[in-house]
Amino acid sequence: MRLRVLVVDDEALARRRLVTMLRDIVDVEVVGEAADGDEALELVRKATPDIILLDIKMPGRNGFELVPLLEGPDIPVIIFVTAFGHYAVKAFEMSAVDYLMKPVAFDRMREAIARARTTLRSRDAQSRIAEMTEVIAALRDHADGVPEAPAYEREFWVQRRGEYVRVPVARIEWIGAERDYVRLHAGEDAHLMRETMNGMAGRLDPAAFIRVHRSALVRRAMITAIRQAGYGALKVVLTNGIEVPVGRTYASAIRDLLNGKSIAE
Repeated sequence: MRLRVLVVDDEALARRRLVTMLRDIVDVEVVGEAADGDEALELVRKATPDIILLDIKMPGRNGFELVPLLEGPDIPVIIFVTAFGHYAVKAFEMSAVDYLMKPVAFDRMREAIARARTTLRSRDAQSRIAEMTEVIAALRDHADGVPEAPAYEREFWVQRRGEYVRVPVARIEWIGAERDYVRLHAGEDAHLMRETMNGMAGRLDPAAFIRVHRSALVRRAMITAIRQAGYGALKVVLTNGIEVPVGRTYASAIRDLLNGKSIAE
């Protein structure tokens, strides 16, 4: 059974990551992407997906508001993609409708798709509508006071030789740009990931990482020395002995470290 999946998320990068994962799951076809509930509703009618990967918080019509509008004998299974905290997760666990917490792990995605496949085979449309109604009510009951997801990434899933490897951000020591890719240096491991350096800088907590060059980010805690490199140039020396050149644009921020100033100041 080939599953037709619609991805709904207002963040283009989030959609791209979900689509990339789905393409590596057997018998799954991505039939469309939408940035809000209104666009998603139109695509549901045109593309007739079996599954919707649905973000909850979006501008315009959100995930809560979209689900009650789904109707007909072939109503799709909903896999929520949520940034809600553990209270909402508990609400989901009490129901057969699945959820994915951001950032989404590949194994978790594959598991959710497998559950959706089972649901499609075993439950009729009316049962699925009742389950989704129950989940939405539970989420709304728990939504107040639930903390938002962290603004910055806690892990990356990097493709390597036909599989996805989890790289916790806490292990990353420094990052270097390589054309259209970045290389994540984590201890003795180095992982190549398709992303721009600007994009990576926006996904990492500036309290933990500092941009030292247009092609390099380093973990602040790894900097053990700032070294003169001649003609006013600087290098940062990491605790593992790696020396990373400092670009002129970033030199003043590095010198601020000597004065104990925060980069955010």
